[in-house]
Amino acid sequence: MAFTATAEDRGDARHIAARLERLPYCSWHFKMRLIICTAWFFDAFDSVAIAYVLPVLIGEWHLNPQQIGSLISIGFAGQLVGALGFGWIAERWGRLNCMLITLLLFTLAALACAFATNYETLLGLRFIQGIGLGGEVPLMAAYVNEFAKATNRGRFSVSIQVLFSIALFFVALTGVWVVPHLGWQWLFVIGAVPAFLALPLRLILPESPRWLASQGRFAEADAALGRIEAIAAREGKTSQPLPASLPPVAEVRPRIADLFKGIYRRRTITVWFMWIGAYFVSYALNAWAPSLYRTVYHLPVETALQYGLFTSAIGLCASGLTIWLIEAWGRKPMLIMSFSGCCVFMLSFAFLPQLSAIGTLLVTTSGFFFLGFALLSLATYTAEIYPTHLRALGGGVASAWQRGASMVGTYLVGFILPSWGINAVFVVFGLFALIGAVATIFFAIETRRQVLEQLSPA
Repeated sequence: MAFTATAEDRGDARHIAARLERLPYCSWHFKMRLIICTAWFFDAFDSVAIAYVLPVLIGEWHLNPQQIGSLISIGFAGQLVGALGFGWIAERWGRLNCMLITLLLFTLAALACAFATNYETLLGLRFIQGIGLGGEVPLMAAYVNEFAKATNRGRFSVSIQVLFSIALFFVALTGVWVVPHLGWQWLFVIGAVPAFLALPLRLILPESPRWLASQGRFAEADAALGRIEAIAAREGKTSQPLPASLPPVAEVRPRIADLFKGIYRRRTITVWFMWIGAYFVSYALNAWAPSLYRTVYHLPVETALQYGLFTSAIGLCASGLTIWLIEAWGRKPMLIMSFSGCCVFMLSFAFLPQLSAIGTLLVTTSGFFFLGFALLSLATYTAEIYPTHLRALGGGVASAWQRGASMVGTYLVGFILPSWGINAVFVVFGLFALIGAVATIFFAIETRRQVLEQLSPA
């Protein structure tokens, strides 16, 4: 039986959640995920491109460790501002408009970075670029989750976020060839490519029906969802029974204080520690890796970039497993394994002598492999634990802690390294992974296969 929304369904636009659970996946979902995952890919690409530019700039601009740390961390400072600002704005302006603004902001700033001629100019442009990068991720996570069904929401969402790990690998692979042959500027030029996504983003994607309904804009929510239902009907998709006992989408105005009320207080604080634990390690390791191999082990630029490529490739392997494990095991068991595995490898540096470059590469890459499961699933998990009126805001604030941890982590490496050595850097990484493990074990909840409105009531 081809899918059609009945007159009765359309007559009660408040039951948007029920209609979304009933809606079969069709070609529109494929196009939506293609657009979002491309934007997600370049968000990650632009976030860490500086790591593969720095080995050249260290020599050209005579940068010291503190300046290296500043160039890395300033981008995360901008991302903190963007995550907080756009997470709040998106609850008032909508997901789609804010995604478009953040996309244009970070891509145009990336292009401007290519024309920077000194340390101070690049520092300022990286901050502006960070505002767009930080604002986009929580919005995309909220948007995708609001179209996913309970039965396979984790896999539906993470299959897009896997582009994050692919981007880390791709920027490393691109940097290995582009930086020595074409110049560091071209890595920023490539990062400006997603500006061309602005038109399909505006024409193909409607505003989130769940968000529209939460704002009391029921006619618009019905029209947005009806547009997708019509595509499913034309494609002859099989009708699903309308889920029973689903609550209507509530019309509630967002307030940041609501993140700390009722069941959401514990969820909010827990997920903050999880984001801090994961991304203090991730971005500091990825952003500093080529520079560490260049400054500590005095490897040639090409070799330092290749070592960074190897770490990203191993992280990509974890991404493929995440798509399966997030539904097979569930969120909580997978996240416990992720943080604990990373913690063990990083803390091992407390008992090891200073290793060779190869030894350091193998141990840190093993830790990063385990961390990859958390990196790919945290955005999905965070979007699941909040109701519609808090989803972008809650994700934005959590992401702000992520950006803050990334900023502090990348900046601190520049001070820890010359004073206490490279082993101390990785021990600090292990301690932050331990924070994430403890928060997950004792306070995280399981969200697998639960309808958003039942899991996170308004």
